[in-house]
Amino acid sequence: MGAYILRRLLLMIPTLIGIMAVNFFIIQFAPGGPVERVIAQLQGNDVSATARISGGSSDMAPGADSVGTMDGVSSKYRGAQGLDPEFIKELEAQFGFDKPPLERFVGMMWDYARFDFGESYFRDISILELIKEKMPVSISLGLWMTLISYAISIPLGIRKAVSDGSTFDVWTSAVVVVAYAIPSFLFAVLLIVLFAGGSFLDLFPLRGLTSENWESLSWPMRIVDYFWHLALPLTAMALSAFATTTLLTKNSFLDEIRKQYVVTARAKGLSERKVLYGHVFRNAMLIVVAGFPGAFISAFFAGSLLIETVFSLDGLGLLGFESVINRDYAVVFATLYIFSLMGLLVTLLSDLTYTWIDPRIDFESREV
Repeated sequence: MGAYILRRLLLMIPTLIGIMAVNFFIIQFAPGGPVERVIAQLQGNDVSATARISGGSSDMAPGADSVGTMDGVSSKYRGAQGLDPEFIKELEAQFGFDKPPLERFVGMMWDYARFDFGESYFRDISILELIKEKMPVSISLGLWMTLISYAISIPLGIRKAVSDGSTFDVWTSAVVVVAYAIPSFLFAVLLIVLFAGGSFLDLFPLRGLTSENWESLSWPMRIVDYFWHLALPLTAMALSAFATTTLLTKNSFLDEIRKQYVVTARAKGLSERKVLYGHVFRNAMLIVVAGFPGAFISAFFAGSLLIETVFSLDGLGLLGFESVINRDYAVVFATLYIFSLMGLLVTLLSDLTYTWIDPRIDFESREV
């Protein structure tokens, strides 16, 4: 197992480099950029995320263009006419765009390998501190949504497998399909209208994880306040999250129930409960439980952007979106690197969970 883990860890290196290289290459052709954003702010204009700029050379910053002149020198940036060329060069040096793309990429990867992520372009804070500041929101949404999803899906999936084809199975399948089809952000808007000061009741807050007086509350009341703020976001996210796990649990149990060892156990006179939970459960839950790390990381990174926006929760999803819009590429690439690394580690953890649940699985004897 040690050799398998070592191979997987070594394979993460070229995988990470490939992910970062592809995204770095794409950014070179993206319209706009941090230098152009500063210029636009000086000119009193906003940077357009959809502006089309052409004619830029491969070694200039994103958004480079030769569309004007400044002091007789060809300008690379839209809106830079009339600005001192030395000032533009200082801006390029500040953001690192005075170097060729390959040199910037190699330097960036060397810094990231040492977990040196630098500071945000437009916020006076280190990127690690910025991520740490947003982490509680994303962890709260990802962890609790995954736990709630599994708490609903596993018992429901087992019940559906045991009563396969019954009225209960048919109706719950219809509910699961409908819930899965409803976009979480639309359901979030409905919850706000109904329960958060919309057109009906005003029972739940709409901003943050805690109330302003949270520090003065007792510990029991802090817990109540915390879940009071999370109630609507988690409800909106969990609506469709449990559908896939429910059907996966049901199908996994059905496959195991039809196997010969279950028939043998029943023939020996074992009760249905003992057959189900003493023999079937461990084998059937292999795929479901082993997928828990992946489910959490998916909810943690990808599932909360719209929910964070609707409920004014300042988490990692919103941070990533705003960083792209604001051309804060230092945050974009740093978060991409961290998330990709965590995703690869969680994938390895999921594989190792298989062996922990079922020791018969041996990745060591398989070629990677």
